[in-house]
Amino acid sequence: MSVSIGKAVKAMPKKNPTLDFALFLETWNMIQGFTTPKVHCRIVDWLQEMWEAGETRLLLMAFRSCGKSTLVGLFCAWLLWRDPNLRIMVLAAENNLATKMVRNIKKIIELHPFTKELKPSNPDQWASDRFTIDRDMEMRDPSVIAAGITGNITGSRADLVIYDDVEVPNTCDSVDKREGLRNRLSESNFILSAGGRQLYVGTPHTYFSIYADQPRMEIGEKQSYLHEYRRLKIPILDGRGNSAWEERYSLDDIKRIRMQAGPNRFSSQMMLEPKNVLKSRLNTALLEFYDEVLTAHEAGGELQLKLGQTKLVSCSAWWDPAFGAAKGDSSVLAVVFSDNEGRHYVQHVEYIKIDPKAKEDEATAQCRIVARLAHELFIPSITVETNGIGQYLPGILKRELSRARVPCSVLEKHNSKNKDDRILESYDAVMAARALYIHDSVRQTPYLTEMSEWQPKRTKNKDDGLDAVAGALSLEPMRIKYARYTIPKLQWSGGSKTHQASSDFDV
Repeated sequence: MSVSIGKAVKAMPKKNPTLDFALFLETWNMIQGFTTPKVHCRIVDWLQEMWEAGETRLLLMAFRSCGKSTLVGLFCAWLLWRDPNLRIMVLAAENNLATKMVRNIKKIIELHPFTKELKPSNPDQWASDRFTIDRDMEMRDPSVIAAGITGNITGSRADLVIYDDVEVPNTCDSVDKREGLRNRLSESNFILSAGGRQLYVGTPHTYFSIYADQPRMEIGEKQSYLHEYRRLKIPILDGRGNSAWEERYSLDDIKRIRMQAGPNRFSSQMMLEPKNVLKSRLNTALLEFYDEVLTAHEAGGELQLKLGQTKLVSCSAWWDPAFGAAKGDSSVLAVVFSDNEGRHYVQHVEYIKIDPKAKEDEATAQCRIVARLAHELFIPSITVETNGIGQYLPGILKRELSRARVPCSVLEKHNSKNKDDRILESYDAVMAARALYIHDSVRQTPYLTEMSEWQPKRTKNKDDGLDAVAGALSLEPMRIKYARYTIPKLQWSGGSKTHQASSDFDV
């Protein structure tokens, strides 16, 4: 920089300076013997611009090893120099990670020539996980404090909350952990002072990342989790394929990182595109998707089912029942259609939920839902897995189908084969052939999440929908021509209608 650092240090007042963050950083780097790369200048300028513009919700995403946490630590020290009465809380996935950033801020204040005067004389105010600088106001909360995202922060107050890598594999590698993370992050809103600010810093570790810029319909999102936040996103490669930090990462270096990390991890951690970084056994990239509506057509006095222009010839439906889904397994009905080309269409996956206030018993309530779906989807036959509670349901289901006048047969199947083997045998071949099609409505259920995270022998897998579809795929499909659904007075038949010809003539 053209400005003399020594002169700048002498000229600066002790408190409430107006020095740019860029010069604050340049001074620090000079002391440490570093130069300031362009990518850091970009981050520094953005942080100062957003702060001075009064933005209260910020998200900084930069590729791994970019130095973003170090820069945010310097940013906190700079803010405290400008306003010693500021209160900052650093939240991370674990307390020791948050403490690491707080120690970094503390060390900067001790060594930076602009901030040395902020160190208090009382050593009790200078701990590794929390400290209070020399400030004008007497406040209960420290200047900077560290906390893990699962820690108890009730009663604390902060003017700025830094969320430093709160999303890591340990907080996002399962549905329950992701829900828990979002709940804890929501609770942290209550520690903000009036007009308080929040800054997220991190990289995505899952397709269902809190940093995603598009809502995930699969988990019921209407908007992305941080949709109100101003974002700065710096992947390691820009839109022209150039390195974001040429002095440190050449294109050959980046190519080597890509090979070592694998495509999903590289996309997620280095290109900041949310992907599932776990090594799922089932590759969701092999799936095809469709949005055609299931329709019934009359042809030659008969009824045919179609998806768009594709004629369907068979149907398989599998019900894996369960009670008390909130406490354990889900009760799932999967419906799969097929065409003459060997393509399989996962048309519907129903995670059956019962109103706990319902007057009828749960078994009857579930069977009525299944009967309704059988009618709506023209299902000719439903196979009920009779392991566990399933052994009691076929009779009840037959009764409800009869009451609703739904011409659907009920079959029973007891599964003795290992679940992992069942899933692999059902999916491997059809996915390898890219013959498995998923309806858009299924994307709004947990099904794709289960598939993207499923690993054999992993006992914590959520796989109820995955297993139900596997069951439907494993069945010998029921040809549609055997069904007896009507749209009035029309027979649903995938084949030819029987015709009796007159034979009253001499040969």
